[in-house]
Amino acid sequence: MKTKNNMMSGVWAPYRIWMQMTRIAVDSQVIIGLRMAGMMGMMAQSPGEPFRMVAEKQAAASESLFAVAQATSRGVPADRVVSAALRPYSKRTRANSRRLTRRG
Repeated sequence: MKTKNNMMSGVWAPYRIWMQMTRIAVDSQVIIGLRMAGMMGMMAQSPGEPFRMVAEKQAAASESLFAVAQATSRGVPADRVVSAALRPYSKRTRANSRRLTRRG
């Protein structure tokens, strides 16, 4: 039974990564649009938003590299390494999308 589960896990791995990347792409476009509208004065924006844009990217990159190092040291399959690398970006884009759309 364990073998069948691992085989099915391998079959769906590219789709899971694709869905994770798609979610990041959609949330990123929402964030970019809302932040640009805030910079143009079309909607309210907190004064620290431009700094936050840069700082969160640095933090996400750092977390992503750490997650990749951790996953590879454990010997996990490549799809899990990619998923671990994307997780910090996914977490931030989802949080930013929620935060910026609630302001409305």
